[in-house]
Amino acid sequence: MKLPAQIDEGRHEPLGAEPRDGGVNFAVVSEHASRIELCLFDTDGQRELRRYELHGPHDGVFHGFLPGVGPGLVYGLRAHGPYEPEHGHRFNPHKLLLDPYAREIVGHFRWAAEQHGYELGHPDGPRSFDARDNATQALKARVAEPLTGPSPRLNAPRHAPQELLLYEVHVKGFSMQHPGIPDELRGSYAALSHPAAIAHFKKLGVTTLSLLPVQYCVDEPHLHGKGLRNYWGYNTLGFFAPDPRLARLENRRDPAAVTAEFRAMVQALHEAGLEVVLDVVYNHTPEGNEFGPTLSFRGLDHRLWYRLAHDDRSRCENLTGCGNTLNVQHPRVAQFVLDSLRYWVQELGVDGFRFDLAPVLGRGPHGFEPQAAFFAALRQDPLLAGVHLIAEPWDAAYDGYQLGRFPGRFLEWNDKFRDAVRGYWLGTGKVGRGEFARRFTASSDVFHHGQRRPVASVNFVAVHDGYMLNDVVSYGHKHNQLNGEDNRDGRDGELSANFGVEGPSEDAAIRATRERVRRAMLATLLLAQGTPMLNAGDEIANSQQGNNNAYCQDNTVGWLDWPQADASLTDFVAALSRLRRSEPLLHHARWFAGPGHEKPGDACICWFSPAGHEMQVHDWHASQLAFACLLREAGASQARLALAFNPEAEPQGFHLTTQAFELLLDSSGELPAGTRIAAGQAFQVPARSLLLLHAL
Repeated sequence: MKLPAQIDEGRHEPLGAEPRDGGVNFAVVSEHASRIELCLFDTDGQRELRRYELHGPHDGVFHGFLPGVGPGLVYGLRAHGPYEPEHGHRFNPHKLLLDPYAREIVGHFRWAAEQHGYELGHPDGPRSFDARDNATQALKARVAEPLTGPSPRLNAPRHAPQELLLYEVHVKGFSMQHPGIPDELRGSYAALSHPAAIAHFKKLGVTTLSLLPVQYCVDEPHLHGKGLRNYWGYNTLGFFAPDPRLARLENRRDPAAVTAEFRAMVQALHEAGLEVVLDVVYNHTPEGNEFGPTLSFRGLDHRLWYRLAHDDRSRCENLTGCGNTLNVQHPRVAQFVLDSLRYWVQELGVDGFRFDLAPVLGRGPHGFEPQAAFFAALRQDPLLAGVHLIAEPWDAAYDGYQLGRFPGRFLEWNDKFRDAVRGYWLGTGKVGRGEFARRFTASSDVFHHGQRRPVASVNFVAVHDGYMLNDVVSYGHKHNQLNGEDNRDGRDGELSANFGVEGPSEDAAIRATRERVRRAMLATLLLAQGTPMLNAGDEIANSQQGNNNAYCQDNTVGWLDWPQADASLTDFVAALSRLRRSEPLLHHARWFAGPGHEKPGDACICWFSPAGHEMQVHDWHASQLAFACLLREAGASQARLALAFNPEAEPQGFHLTTQAFELLLDSSGELPAGTRIAAGQAFQVPARSLLLLHAL
């Protein structure tokens, strides 16, 4: 390819590289650079072929149009400007930078001193200046071919919020040991849409896969030194590119093939009626704090992209625990996040997003703002208005816990549900009837405001970040030694109980107790109001050997142990899911009303003690934990469903009402489905069990 002698003036939009009109348009944001150079490389990204100075800036955008070139062109950027760390500027033209809008990324990243804008080991630290060139080691962008063929959005299912059953899953970990998936597919996007995988999701009644991060990420330097890797992927550098590590082996070196495989996965999952939600990390980047490398954003305009400490602009504000914080309150950074979200929806077909450390996205000069400009833009965007929005409602700042404060139709991970359910059934969390009842009915104390509905509460008992459910009932403390941090990482004091022996046990009584408690928690999750979310592997009794922070365990610790899968537990979860779908009162779209407080269309809930009387104030504060509730449809005079809860180690006698009931489920398995209880008849609720009954 013959390269032109000069670059023409280009368009200021869209940002990134866009093939058009017989050439490629380049547009790069920087408010403080004096000039930006476009550097072209050979297809291997090792030899620089030509360098052009972009035009501008115009409204903070440098741009240029290069005629006679097209897709496949490999390039990087160099930004000139002040190197004044004390003012927040870290421009260093000796560092080749990745285009933040890169849809295809080539090269293999490795940590080296030259990746830093300052001289490692210098007495002045990050205020020093490194003049070594990093071009041969830097990641480069490749101009992408426009995607062809129908978008997966065209066949996207759209499940009503109250019908959702989320399934949080790691693309690779799900299939690496799955016997029904061919070896050559395991660990890949293609494996997740294999018929064996889809059959499992459908059996469970899952509507929506919530994928751990799939955007292009790099490993942290401390992991590289230990021979570990960031398995979970919460260290995103390429926000427009699927991670090649999750593609089939033969596709990993071709970014276009990686994108095609991801898109085909979404298409196949849609055809099966399954939605795809992505866990996205728009809160920090791998460039870390002021001691971190200069890979992309920092070199293009450190002061624009990152939040800086008010009292020392040379330091990054660390609201994420990862060293830096993206400055989403800046219009250009907000535009970048929105552009990335739109790309994943419109071009790659996904159905929504789970925002990691989501309060960062709403932070202004005075802390978290539910009506922040980013949220307003997100909610009114005509494309993004049709997808799921899920918040992890906390970050690492002093005021980072914002559960219940996200606007509009956001769903939020509800850790209060997790802690209440674990504490109630494990007997370790000092959780009484009142706290458990609040969480079981979608946490109205947190979410019942501003026209929000019960579905806003995303209920879970375990997720990627913490113990697997099997480990919740098998370990009394964390076992994270394999992470290489002397067991200091991960959450201390996470609610769990081993019931007598730490880890696996051959004791029949201990195993039976663990099984009862595990099933009671799963039943609570799937029969509660709100939006349930299963942690992949909990339905097969998967274990991570007590590791509650397996972010760097890309091995059998972090992968689902299909050879040891508990098929009976999978059947139990599937049965719970069917019950939930079959009974509208178990996934009601509106808040329950108490007796005498119903409005038209309201269903009613009434709580009872085991003795059969309606719960009074003193009952809510009693030491006894067993109790029950009756659910009544709107306009009905009698209950349709009853649930009885007994977390005690002994059976408890119950005497509910004058109605007759038939047993639909006993989580312990002691009582057979179909057992009938006559009106006024006393009955026993087995130890550590939940019963679901249907009125006759």
